[in-house]
Amino acid sequence: MELSMLVRFSICLVLSGFGFAHLNAQEQSVKPGINDTFRNPNVKEFVERFEGESREIFDKRNAVLKACDLKPGQAVADIGAGTGLYTRLFAQAVGEQGKVYAVDISQKFLDYIRETADKLGFKNIKTILGKDASPELAPNSVDVVFICDTYHHFEFPYKIMKEIHAAMKPGGKLIIIDFIRIPGQSREWVLNHVRAGQDLVEKEITQVGFTKNGEHKNIFKENYFIVFEKNKEKASGK
Repeated sequence: MELSMLVRFSICLVLSGFGFAHLNAQEQSVKPGINDTFRNPNVKEFVERFEGESREIFDKRNAVLKACDLKPGQAVADIGAGTGLYTRLFAQAVGEQGKVYAVDISQKFLDYIRETADKLGFKNIKTILGKDASPELAPNSVDVVFICDTYHHFEFPYKIMKEIHAAMKPGGKLIIIDFIRIPGQSREWVLNHVRAGQDLVEKEITQVGFTKNGEHKNIFKENYFIVFEKNKEKASGK
């Protein structure tokens, strides 16, 4: 019995050590080149592509907004904001006392978001030029982080998720929407473009200090919608 317990304890140590080593060793991109089209985008073309009825996350935008359950006065980070579809919806939801940080690696997208926000009179939107491994958000500054069809574009998922964890207030809400990737069921484009299925994404996110808090299964056909909560302790791997 004692030997069995010792073996189990040793296995746990090995697995734990492997996990931390993996967290700290991520120096290489997990999907090199996946963001090349966003470095210098044709914004007009992306507006037509991102904000068209044929795109599921556009078509279901009102249901997504309701499920996000944002409150007036909250600070929300829209990571991978793109053309600002959800940034503008969030700005209206949190009101003048709230704040929406539109984060993207493309300055052209951010310029478009700033331009449209000014035209619509949204004074609570701030644009932030993010980096591949960091959203460039201040520590302990946001209540909600929204990552929609963007997680699979993270080239350094552990590094950026640790930065996002640090930027969130205690008990903050993390929302992940991304493509369902199941070999034999998902479209060929999804299988080739998206590197990880939902199980692996959940594993990566929980390893950096989040707990899965719920899932909305009735909104999309091609995407999943998961809600996490920031753990009170520090991010794993630090």
